Amino acid sequence: MNLILIAVISLGAIALVLAAILYVASKKFAVYEDPRIAQVGEVLPQANCGGCGYPGCSGFADACVKAGSLDGKFCPVGGQPVMAKVADILGLAAGEAEPMVAVVRCNGTCANRPRTNQYDGAKSCAIAASLYGGETGCSYGCLGCGDCVAACQFDAIRMNPETGIPEVDEAKCTACGACVKACPKAIIEIRPQGKKSRRVYVSCVNKDKGAVARKACTVSCIGCGKCVKTCPFEAITLENNLAYIDPNKCKSCRKCEEVCPQGTIIALNFPPRKPKTEEAPAAPKAAVAPKETAEAPKEKTEAPKVTE
Repeated sequence: MNLILIAVISLGAIALVLAAILYVASKKFAVYEDPRIAQVGEVLPQANCGGCGYPGCSGFADACVKAGSLDGKFCPVGGQPVMAKVADILGLAAGEAEPMVAVVRCNGTCANRPRTNQYDGAKSCAIAASLYGGETGCSYGCLGCGDCVAACQFDAIRMNPETGIPEVDEAKCTACGACVKACPKAIIEIRPQGKKSRRVYVSCVNKDKGAVARKACTVSCIGCGKCVKTCPFEAITLENNLAYIDPNKCKSCRKCEEVCPQGTIIALNFPPRKPKTEEAPAAPKAAVAPKETAEAPKEKTEAPKVTE
């Protein structure tokens, strides 16, 4: 009986000592978390897409609270309404962010880019890209396996069965960048959506020389440089036989589209151009007949009468 009592007392004493140690440790090493982090996390869409540049919505909420400013922070999924709620919670001003959208910079459709072989393997762009250049003569273009479609959480991109090129639904796209990361050929780019969804871009990423690029695809950029010379805003650069339009400098004048001999430059969602009215050639001026100088009639001078 005494042994049992001693054991119980000993275990109780050990438990009390350990409890005291745990209490002291919890107080000493306690990590304080701002309650606003949880509040911000509740208004976020919890997509955890990483489009904001942080590891998930919890990481974005933590960064917003600790930064003390919302400059440079934007949730592409929730957009401006969500950022307004975050600003209200933190008592900060939500900056206006320009809407962005994913743009597929490849127009190598089945008609423009004929096949030279057939891929018979795993239907994955990543796997196909690691094996060879693709089914066409262009080793830079879309492989058509749909990795971007599988990566999109918002059903904003689909493969067009007729063209073999992915198409982006602007109404659903959140510019999270998942499709950009999934594309091994880097043909998808996040660009400003533009006013009224109008934008001008080079729909090609082929860096081959002109003759080689034209042979592989009828609408490829051949690096002629006409667009660079035409642009009045210096928004176009030419590097490695490929033109690129800077969306921050482009004023959507569409002069580059007019001079592009390959039709590589796409002007999206613009109204149709007005047909140019050819000026009628000016009618030749009628020859002015020389004025006839009427001779003044000679006055007849009468001979003076002789009076006898």
